[in-house]
Amino acid sequence: MSFPILSVITFTPLVAGLLILMLPAERKNEARVAALAAGVFTVLLSLFVYFGFNPAGPRFQFVEGPYQWVPQLGITYHMAIDGFGLPMLLLTALVLFTGVLISWNIDDRPREFMAFFLFLSVGVFGVFAAQDLFLFFFLLEIAVFPKFLMIVIWGSPKTREYGGMKLTLYLFFASVVALLGVLWMYAESPVKTFNMIWLEEAMRAGAFPAQWQIIWFPLIFFGFAVMGAIFPLHSWAPDGHVAAPTAISMMLAGVEMKIGMFAAFRVGITLLPEGAKFWAPIIVIFALINVVYAAYIALIQKDFKYIIGFSSVSHMGLVMMGFATLSPNGFLGAGLQMFSHGVMTALFFSIVGMVYDRAHTRNIPDLGGLVKKMPWAAIAFIIGGFTSMGMPGFSGFVAEIPIYLGLWQGRTLPGAAFQAQPWFFPLTAVISVISIVITAAYILRAVQKVFFGELPAHFEHEVGDVTALDKVAIVVLCAMMIIVGVYPAIMYPQVQAGIAPVLNLFGVN
Repeated sequence: MSFPILSVITFTPLVAGLLILMLPAERKNEARVAALAAGVFTVLLSLFVYFGFNPAGPRFQFVEGPYQWVPQLGITYHMAIDGFGLPMLLLTALVLFTGVLISWNIDDRPREFMAFFLFLSVGVFGVFAAQDLFLFFFLLEIAVFPKFLMIVIWGSPKTREYGGMKLTLYLFFASVVALLGVLWMYAESPVKTFNMIWLEEAMRAGAFPAQWQIIWFPLIFFGFAVMGAIFPLHSWAPDGHVAAPTAISMMLAGVEMKIGMFAAFRVGITLLPEGAKFWAPIIVIFALINVVYAAYIALIQKDFKYIIGFSSVSHMGLVMMGFATLSPNGFLGAGLQMFSHGVMTALFFSIVGMVYDRAHTRNIPDLGGLVKKMPWAAIAFIIGGFTSMGMPGFSGFVAEIPIYLGLWQGRTLPGAAFQAQPWFFPLTAVISVISIVITAAYILRAVQKVFFGELPAHFEHEVGDVTALDKVAIVVLCAMMIIVGVYPAIMYPQVQAGIAPVLNLFGVN
């Protein structure tokens, strides 16, 4: 039996969180150090898995199981990682580590904060490695309760109850809808299993007729896509981000929105490919609204954090768009965009938190000139802005270009939905490019209004620079965006290995 490294990564935060809760309440520093140790440990193990993964090897690697869990219902404990989930595993570890650093100075019950933050990451880690749908949902729901508690206890006093409740209800509703589709697959499968690998084998053998796939695909795909903030059920995301404390905003936008789209791909598109073909144009339309509409709403915001919240919704639209192309470039770009956007938005929310902790306001008209007091934060926000705008040399460029190429490529793929209107996908690409201009506008506006211009007089003595731990988090997140942007080959082969078997379902080699 090989070392169960994926399970160790997944459950290390759970063990660390329980140990932290056993500490006396007054031992605040020990709680922080224990959380940081867990974060460092998961980063090291995730890096080992990432660089130990062989893109030319089997599709699933570091396999654990399947072990019978509830054999009467066909439920197994089965963990494995493919090239598509691999970057998400690393992303989760990075956001956990930097989130602990950013939260170091929280003085209101830091023991409970660090423990709940670790509990939240357990479900996130597990989702990207779970190969059984019951285990997948089990881990997915683990993340909901600590997330709600952290928002309503440590979130923004004015909006935390509304934002926390709205986010929780939307995500519970979405998961219930997706669960209905999953239960149908279980009922229809001749092998009566929740194991996704076995379900895929049954689908390839013809167990799920095309008409049934078309009927049930929307429940599964759109149920999970709500977690990725698909229009029109997207408003939970900016409201939830704004209400949450900084580390939770980083985890929500950086990783948990990716869970929804990862599940829509892994369960919806992979297990119901005929349904994906039929519904692809509809998905593109919703994604297009996400991309352009949310970017415009970000442009007119006066709250610094709401700008980033709506920016996240816009960029997640690009992920959905890439998936809907059902093309090699589209899938590749979507996988890279999930990682790039996760790092970028974690950086953005951390900078917003640093500004708010020192200036005590997020109202952009009340800010200005902060580059004089917080040069590290200003430089980091500019680097994140370049990534958001898709500038060459940053991870956003290498992620977005394949998505737009995939939109053009989509018109040539098999399936009547694509062949009937060959102009549809190119036109969508042209319209979605508008978002690049709008993104540049709101990023440059934020940079100019927040960090440049005249420094308010009362900031001279009230505002200080970021801490050394903040600088470590900034360097880690900025380095990832630059490394992937300059050397995309560090991630391309892994993602391509993960999407190749799925593309085969659509007759694309």
